[in-house]
Parts: sequence; structure tokens; C-alpha cells
Amino acid sequence: MKKFLVSILLLTSIAGSAKQLADSVAMTVGNKCVSMAEFLYMAQKNGAKNDLSKEKNLKDFVDLFQNYKLKVYDAEAEGLDKTQSYKDELERYRSELVAGYLSDKHAEDSVVGKEYERLKECLGFDHLIFFLPAKCVSKDTVDVYRKALEAYERIKDGESFETVGKELMQKFPDKAGYECVRSLSPLKTVKAFEDRVYQMKEGELAKPFRSQLGFHVVRLNTRIPNPGRVQVAHILIPFQKDSIIRTDEQVRQEAEKVYDLVMDGADFSEMARQYSSDKASAQRGGMLPLFGMGEMIEPFEKSAFALKNPGDISRPFKTQVGYHIIKMIRRLDIPTKDEVANQWLRKMAQGEWNFTLYKGFDDYLKEAYHYTPYPAAYAELQRLCDDYFPSDDSFFEKAKSMDKTLVRIDTVQFAQNEFAAYMMRSPFSTKTYSADFMKDVYNLFIREIMTSMEKKNLLLKHPDIPLIMNEYRDGILLFSISNEKIWNKPADEQKAAEEAWLRELKKKYPVEVNWKSIKKAFKQ
Repeated sequence: MKKFLVSILLLTSIAGSAKQLADSVAMTVGNKCVSMAEFLYMAQKNGAKNDLSKEKNLKDFVDLFQNYKLKVYDAEAEGLDKTQSYKDELERYRSELVAGYLSDKHAEDSVVGKEYERLKECLGFDHLIFFLPAKCVSKDTVDVYRKALEAYERIKDGESFETVGKELMQKFPDKAGYECVRSLSPLKTVKAFEDRVYQMKEGELAKPFRSQLGFHVVRLNTRIPNPGRVQVAHILIPFQKDSIIRTDEQVRQEAEKVYDLVMDGADFSEMARQYSSDKASAQRGGMLPLFGMGEMIEPFEKSAFALKNPGDISRPFKTQVGYHIIKMIRRLDIPTKDEVANQWLRKMAQGEWNFTLYKGFDDYLKEAYHYTPYPAAYAELQRLCDDYFPSDDSFFEKAKSMDKTLVRIDTVQFAQNEFAAYMMRSPFSTKTYSADFMKDVYNLFIREIMTSMEKKNLLLKHPDIPLIMNEYRDGILLFSISNEKIWNKPADEQKAAEEAWLRELKKKYPVEVNWKSIKKAFKQ
């Protein structure tokens, strides 16, 4: 009779507890409720391979899930969620998660892909630049452009690009520059310059065009497939040894002597250590880092890329520092897109490329928040740029009384002077020409407003964010507690340790499962 009464009381207790669990609660672990939303999220994610409408499969998943939550609860009971390392890692993940929702990764990947196509070619060109002042307005560009146009006309009429370039560089040493570039690589120069040169045809002479650096005159000489990268070892026999300057013939003869020794079977690495004056590489047997086109002086680069197979050795050749003998170590293709993507994304995000990189998401925000510009109001501010640089006090003094609507975003209007005040607070542009500078800061102004609106609506648009965060939070705690209780033991003891730990947890922390609501959710 006593056993019967105890059983009745136990059943009543369980039934009573089950009734107390709302449909929104899947189970309680210890004194903590686990929401049905979390349970279904984890079931969908982790039980996708099994049909949870089948009773056994569902029971197996519930057992696994409650064991998982018991371990997490134990980690909380031990205070592992109070440690600074836990808080830092969770905050880092939260920032990364939110950033993922505030971007268009597909569009960014497309931008990197288009830039990567440029890596497949090597562009060689003559380049003449006429520098603009550090801060310039429209009137400051007139004389600079005139000089660039005159140089362009001279070259177009048949004068040597090199002759014109060197003459002007000597005549205007602080205002003009000339170079002959053998190979242009993506993201190595300002965007306007790179974009224009990659659009050119071989042999084309471009009319003067402007970047943030100044006005450029460019003739594209060569456009060839990128031969990839090479790694070589070298032996340098120098013209100057210690304080003695030797003749070309003396150095050539010594180089030929070393070359003969190598060809007769002497170890190249040992010869480099013994004879090469490039001490840094000599200590490594003459080994140099990988390099591509345009990264070494021309004679060295030409000889290196002429070698075809690993082990090939060049005859001695001359550069301005001496005679070299090089040995091919390996040839590699250009890096894959995956190899450069992360580095390029970081680089693009930090400079003027960010407007191209983030254009996809910026366009999405403009549509989502009904971006409506007022061009006439913008043009009024732009006219101020003809006389004042936008980050200067004098610009703001003129603009602070201008209160026409510049842009409407969603239902909010922003006046000209609000943007002018923002430009004084956040003058974040590398552009030196006033109108370009204002355009950059305007785009940042619009992006900041729309991003702020998107952040406020993030949970409405993405209600799964708290569930994802909770999963990651539990994952951190589970890893920490499992490492403490199981993984620090020998591998052959870990299974038994985990089973013993789970038995202890089930005694220590009560678990109630809302089977009625769970089965209903899976139509059982």
C-alpha cells in the first residue's frame, strides 16, 4: 500500500510539473528553462539526417540534447561563464556574427574575383605624373593639367616618352615624376590609376587623367600573361669587395671561375656560402624568397624567368652591383584566388577600395531604406568645393547656414549643414581633390545612417540571431567543461569518464521534458 501511494504521488508530481511547462518550453534543466525555439533550432540543425517524426529517433535526439544541456548547466554552475576569456570570445563572435549580417559576402567575393583576373596579366608601361597639392580645389588643377596635356601632346607627336619624362622630372623635381614600370600588380597603387591602366590596350597612349596623386600620362607598352613566381638561389660576385673597386673583367673572370666549379659538380649552396657577397642569402646557401615579375631588378628577373626547370643554372650575368650566378629552385603559378582573398579583403576594406568592395550591401541598404538624394542640394555644396576644401573651417562656415534637404533615408531627412558638420567630425578620405573628398565622405555618411537603421532592425529581420549566439555560447562552455572533465584524461579512459560524469549530472540536476509539446512539434 505504501509503495502504491508513493507511486501515485510520484506520478502526480510528474504530471503536475508537465502541466506547468508552457508550450514555449521544451524542457527544464536544473532551474533553467530551455525554449522550444532553441530545441527546434538545434533539432533542425543536428537532426536533419534523421527523421525525427519517428519516435525512436526523436527520443534519441532528446537524450543527446538533454545530456548536452546538462554539461552546459554544470559549466555555468562552476562559473565558467564568468571568466574574462569566455566573455571576450563571446563578444568577438557576436561582432563577427553581426558583421556577417551587415555585409554582402557574395558581392564582396565577386569584387575580389574581378580584381583577381587582373593578376593573370603583367602590364608594362611608361608613366609620367604631375603632382597635385596635398589639398586642392578646382582652380589648383588647371596649371597641373595644362603641363600634363603639353607632355602628352609632345609624346603623341613622336618625342620619346623617356626623354620627355626625364626632362620634365629634372625641370620640375618636386612637381613631376617619371618611371618605366615592367609589371603592375593589383592593389599596388591608387584605384583610379589601376582602373585606367588595366583598361588600356597595348601601345595606347592615354590622355592625362586624374587620381588623388595628380595627373597621369601613361603609355602601355606590354600586356603579357603573368608567368607566376620563381624561387632561386644566387651567388653574387661584387664589383666592390671591402673597400676595393674591381674592374668588370676581374669580376667576370671570378664569376666564370665559380660557375665552372659549380658545373663541375661543386655544391651550389657551399659555393654561395664561400663566394657570395650577399651575406644574408649566402648563409642560406644563396636562397632568395619567391618573387614575381617586377619585384627584382630587370637583368636578374629576366635571367631567373629564363630558367625552365628546377636545378637549371644560369651563366654569369651582370647587374649594377656585380655578376650573378643563379640556380632555379622551383617555379609556381600565380597564387590562387583563395590564397589571396583574405589578404585582399582586409586591404580593400581599409582604403578607397571599400566603396567598391561594399557596393553590393550599400545598394541593398539604399533600396531597403528608400534612399532619396536631392542632387540640386548636393550641387550647391559641391560648388563650395571650388573655393574651399571640405574639411576646412572656412567650408563649414559657409555650409552651416545651408539647410536644404540633402537626402532622405526612410522617413528621415538630412540637411546640407548636417552633412557639413559630419564632414568636420569624420573627414575620412584619402582624396586630395576637394570634390572627390566630399563624395567619399558623403558615401560614408549615407552608409553610417543606413547601417545604424539596419542594426536596429536586425533582430526583426533575423530572429535566429539569439539562437545562433546561444549555440555558440553553449559551445564555448561545453568545450571548457569537457576539457576539464574528460579530455585531459588518457584516451582509453575518456568514454568511462564521460559516462560517470553524466550519471552524476542526472542525479545532481533535475530534468523535465515537455514531451507533449515536443511530439506535437514533430507530429507524433
